[in-house]
Amino acid sequence: MNSRTDLTSWKNLVEHAKIMKNQHMNDLFTKDSNRFNEFSIKLNPFVLDYSKNIITEETMYLLMQLAKDCDVEQWREKMFDGVSINKTEERAVLHTALRGSVKKNTNIFDENITSNVEQSLSKMKKFSDKVRKGEWLGYSGKRITDVVNIGVGGSNLGPQMVTEALKGYSDNSVNTHYVSNVDGTQIANILKPLNPEQVLFIVSSKTFTTTETITNAQTAMKWLVSSSFDSNAVEKHFIAVSSNKVNAIEFGILEENIFDMWDWVGGRFSLWSAIGLPIAIDLGFEKFTELLAGAHEIDNHFYTAPLKENAPIILALLSVWNCTFLGAQSQAILPYDQNLHMFSAYMQQAEMESNGKSVSWDGEQIDYPTVPTIWGELGINGQHAFYQYLHQSNNVVPADFIGSIESVTPVAGHHETLMANFFAQTQALMKGVNEEQVREDLKAKGRTQEYINKVAPHKVHRGNRPTNSILMKQLSPKTLGSLIALYEHKIFVQGIILKICSFDQWGVELGKGLANKIQLELQNNTVNKNHDSSTQGLIEYYRDERQH
Repeated sequence: MNSRTDLTSWKNLVEHAKIMKNQHMNDLFTKDSNRFNEFSIKLNPFVLDYSKNIITEETMYLLMQLAKDCDVEQWREKMFDGVSINKTEERAVLHTALRGSVKKNTNIFDENITSNVEQSLSKMKKFSDKVRKGEWLGYSGKRITDVVNIGVGGSNLGPQMVTEALKGYSDNSVNTHYVSNVDGTQIANILKPLNPEQVLFIVSSKTFTTTETITNAQTAMKWLVSSSFDSNAVEKHFIAVSSNKVNAIEFGILEENIFDMWDWVGGRFSLWSAIGLPIAIDLGFEKFTELLAGAHEIDNHFYTAPLKENAPIILALLSVWNCTFLGAQSQAILPYDQNLHMFSAYMQQAEMESNGKSVSWDGEQIDYPTVPTIWGELGINGQHAFYQYLHQSNNVVPADFIGSIESVTPVAGHHETLMANFFAQTQALMKGVNEEQVREDLKAKGRTQEYINKVAPHKVHRGNRPTNSILMKQLSPKTLGSLIALYEHKIFVQGIILKICSFDQWGVELGKGLANKIQLELQNNTVNKNHDSSTQGLIEYYRDERQH
């Protein structure tokens, strides 16, 4: 099979990278004072400034040629048309349909998906309205005051990130909680202060077989039944989001209280579906539709904008440029907005579970670097934690800075301080400071020559650290929807360029399968002698210590 490295555009980028590695952004900005206008995109939800990358017009031209040679536009068409581009699982990839961004006549297995989505949204609206208005009553006739979402991975992280991000838009008519960890500490701490008579559990699991989710759901059910002394109470306090109705019904959930999932929606792209029911309950269905509308706007932009003006495509190309051609091994996501404190973790899952692979869609080993490690934290917190590494480590870490022009919760003087740091950090990472400048500064401060000689090398910042800046007017349901969709499409384009199937996750399955087998050993107090000596020794030590 042909490798991407065989493409002329790829080879041209390899040669171009050799030249650009010796370029400093300071010189690029000096030569071209118009870089911001040339290398930024202004959209309704935000502006994307990518001028602080080690790029020139030639770089972008070569990257656009690569996108064309990899048929990005044709693959984009296939995705929106419902073609089964998830090759290893023979599935379509249509999370865009959840926000109305596919053709009305798109059918999967002879079912009109637009109709399915509309029915699901209607059911979500009726249900969320009923809970919020106090019309859904528990087993004792009391209204629901707390919703506990039980899920893991995409069934948890997306909704939780969104409800945390949009807290300022919640009327707090219902409290929303999330349980994902099978460590009993989490569910015990969440349930402890709650009244079983007024709690609604949403069990979100595509297959309704995920060990962590079912374990937590069973614990929640026992907690409820021990309070109500009535197993029928489950019908009043449990609903499910799943494609496996049989298992959900066997659990005790009424069929009419099961919300659909479809195999053409991957878990980490599913918050737009009934998986987002906690969002609709917490914020109200109107705010949930605003979230969908924001994503829809970016879907339209991604589908129609030319390559050189297309924000998701440019973000993807820059990631490939920085990682695959310039050698960066990780990328930081740095929100300067307290409400986005879970966004880095969400993007970590979205990108690394999608594209953290080393086999092409042809089944061949990939012979080039793929996606970087994604990590990050709130910007201000990071400045006093790991920014030292960003500024002076030998490892260059490209970073996305995300901020807002207006705060959702304005406090006099705070936002200006926050955004001053946002602007200053991207500038410092780009410009740096050389030893001559350090020495002059120390001398001007009256330091002795001995002190200057000792300290100057330690204060040098080489700069030339790539950053993208995404600046929103204000974080809102709509702008958040746009932001998430921007990165979703970036991930898709990365996968096409790198020749990776972005929509499976076989790497997750191996550990889960082994865990199921080991769990039986722990329950039966046996140890499989076929384990390696390390695993066997650890299990035996664990078992022996538990018995003491």
